[in-house]
Amino acid sequence: MSQEPPTQHLGITPPISLAFSTDEELASSELLLQTLHDFGLFESEQEAQKRVVVLGKLNNLVKEFVYKVSKLKGFPDSLAKEAGGKIFTYGSYRLGVHNAGADIDTLCVFPKHVERSHFFSVMEEMLKERPEVTELAAVSDAYVPVIKMHFSGIPIDFVCARLGMARVPDDLKLADNNLLKNLDERCVRSVNGSRVTDDILRLVPNVANFRIALRTIKLWAKRRAVYSNVMGFLGGVAWAMLVARICQLYPNACPATLVSRFFMILEKWKWPQPVMLKTIETGPLAVRTWNPQLYPSDRNHKMPIITPAYPSMCATHNVTFSTMKIMQKEFERGKVIAAQAIKGERPWKDLFDKGTFFTDYKTYLVVIASSTSSEIQLKWHGLVESRLRQIVARLEMMEPIAWAHPYIKGIDKVHYVTAEEKTQAMRGKYPLDRTFDLDEGSMEKDFTQTIKDSNAWPEDKIDELAPLYSTSFYIGLAPNKAKPAEDEKPVPAGKRQLDLKLVNTEFKNMVQGSDIYDENTMYIVMSKMKGKELPSELTGKSTPKKDQPSPPKAEQQHDTPSQVDGETDAKEPAMMQDIQDGVAKEAEEDDSQRKRALDTPIEDDETKAKKAKIATDA
Repeated sequence: MSQEPPTQHLGITPPISLAFSTDEELASSELLLQTLHDFGLFESEQEAQKRVVVLGKLNNLVKEFVYKVSKLKGFPDSLAKEAGGKIFTYGSYRLGVHNAGADIDTLCVFPKHVERSHFFSVMEEMLKERPEVTELAAVSDAYVPVIKMHFSGIPIDFVCARLGMARVPDDLKLADNNLLKNLDERCVRSVNGSRVTDDILRLVPNVANFRIALRTIKLWAKRRAVYSNVMGFLGGVAWAMLVARICQLYPNACPATLVSRFFMILEKWKWPQPVMLKTIETGPLAVRTWNPQLYPSDRNHKMPIITPAYPSMCATHNVTFSTMKIMQKEFERGKVIAAQAIKGERPWKDLFDKGTFFTDYKTYLVVIASSTSSEIQLKWHGLVESRLRQIVARLEMMEPIAWAHPYIKGIDKVHYVTAEEKTQAMRGKYPLDRTFDLDEGSMEKDFTQTIKDSNAWPEDKIDELAPLYSTSFYIGLAPNKAKPAEDEKPVPAGKRQLDLKLVNTEFKNMVQGSDIYDENTMYIVMSKMKGKELPSELTGKSTPKKDQPSPPKAEQQHDTPSQVDGETDAKEPAMMQDIQDGVAKEAEEDDSQRKRALDTPIEDDETKAKKAKIATDA
């Protein structure tokens, strides 16, 4: 942890303090670093070398891919070999803050005669032929098109960009803005992942201290369940930019001080004032950069954190009212703990106590996406996950709901069921002795032998079982506790019901309208569940600590969960009424009152366009 002074001031404002850390703060930084080691954040030299080998194989594969496409286009052998191709890393790996087992964000760039369609056909087939590659899923229509896979057990997010040059040399750098000329928007977004990461490293005064502070914040955000861009929280690049800005404001501070100041500053930050690492620059492209004065949609961003690389964009357009509120509560908790930890009054490990999402709410909305194969489930899971923010946005506009809290990831399982059990398993009712958790990298595992060994099913009837893959997404519902204004009359109970039938219909139409949807193999179910009905592996035995953000108090009256699936069901109105009454009852008992109208349209034309853009940003 260096105490060397920076050579220049970085950022759009002067530093708040140029003071160096005290001996007490330096000692606290050593304790913090030891705590990070205790959590197993640092990979072994063997694991690090394995990543280098995998990246080398990928780089060679890209050159082979470009050569293959060049030959298909009739290039002579000499020119096909010279066409080149190269990979760049970005994200946590490039920043030097990746954890053991973390994925590697990788960019593949190729010359102008190779097209994106080749990447999602020729390259995809080449990857499928590699024995090292498993769990491959291509999402060609995403906001940033990507191939997700495991290569020799290492998760890889593989994106591509077609550059406007005849050949890609091995010494190519991406810093020159002119490289972006003649690139389409998707290629610009892909290239900017690497450019933003490189800019962040250039814009912090002390890279070593930045990395320790960022490792701390990433661990905290994951443990507290506020690390997920797709669910409306912040992703890795946004957290990195926030930490980088604190480093600019306190350029001579040690990691413990930076972490303490991180929570202190952000707990008081006046959103939607943007966080920027440098002034927004102009460049050679006729593309929009973030500008709330010019673009109305940019004014809608709740917590704007602006990327430093041209063209500057908002990295946090997914943040909703609910997720911002939850993060603000976590900033407040973090400020208290970090201030005590840096004084030696409590251990740093308290900062990383796991969040209590699954015990914070009396009512949860559960969305279960299921399918008949692991390959289909990878795509179906990704599609449903990318659309969940639409449920949160709709719930936020409803009378009985104060906020809707999405959990940061889905819970993956595989159930081995008979044809008769399949429908119930789709609804979340499945045989426990034939259900298995799926961790990242284990989607393709076959558990048939495990069932045989445990005598969970007669071996001579094992052919009657077929796997059903499911992913369960959870949204905690906080009842509204707002007091009615003096001149307002109390709203009758019947008018304060939560119309989840409308939410279900809109969401079902949204996901089933996708090109990848197949009604014969993909299923979607929405259900209400009481907190005490959640699986025990989610709730555990822990109880909230006194410094946990206070969960909303609510009462729950229903005894059984209600399901609503994508098929027409005569019981649907009754089940939806059950859900509505449950949340409405909580609001009644808490003397809740909403001022926002329940019949607010879910989206106008501008919002539709915006949501269509962000919904595919997985």
